[in-house]
Amino acid sequence: MPRRPRLWYPGAAYHIMCRGNHRQEIFRDDEDRQVYLRYLLEAKNLYRCILLTYCLMTNHVHLQIETTDIAIWEIMKRLNMRYAIYFNLKYNFVGHLFQGRYRAEIIERDAYNLDISKYIHLNPVSARMVEMPLQYPWSSYQNYLGIKEDELVSPEKILGYFRGNASLEYQKYVEQQLKVV
Repeated sequence: MPRRPRLWYPGAAYHIMCRGNHRQEIFRDDEDRQVYLRYLLEAKNLYRCILLTYCLMTNHVHLQIETTDIAIWEIMKRLNMRYAIYFNLKYNFVGHLFQGRYRAEIIERDAYNLDISKYIHLNPVSARMVEMPLQYPWSSYQNYLGIKEDELVSPEKILGYFRGNASLEYQKYVEQQLKVV
């Protein structure tokens, strides 16, 4: 039985999650992460999508992407295929790198858009890899706080939900449950 096509329309936003096959590592070193981010930037530029947030864990990836006029499956097909080829060549592997089809949850409400960004940025904390999200170098959180700037992430939409010093207010929003009394 064929798979149902994913819901897509121009401007659709998604929370994407790609997991390693059998939950195995998809990133073994920093070079792997840098290559993935380079391929992500290439896909972003080629397909004119907007990357709101990302987090590269050891065995999975979270992306928050807003499409323009290209369907999400075209973006993800290119990204996952290019990275799988790189990984399999580097480590002399054969077969699937990713576990099945990527998960894609459509985001249609502002509150959910904001919640997903928080969830993605807190993922390394939830996995007990770091105590605070700012300590994790492989997410877009530093972009949101103005510590890192690059052409990969576009934090303006999420930061637009906050007044005043948007970066500081976003940090408070993300880290509020982490504060120990």
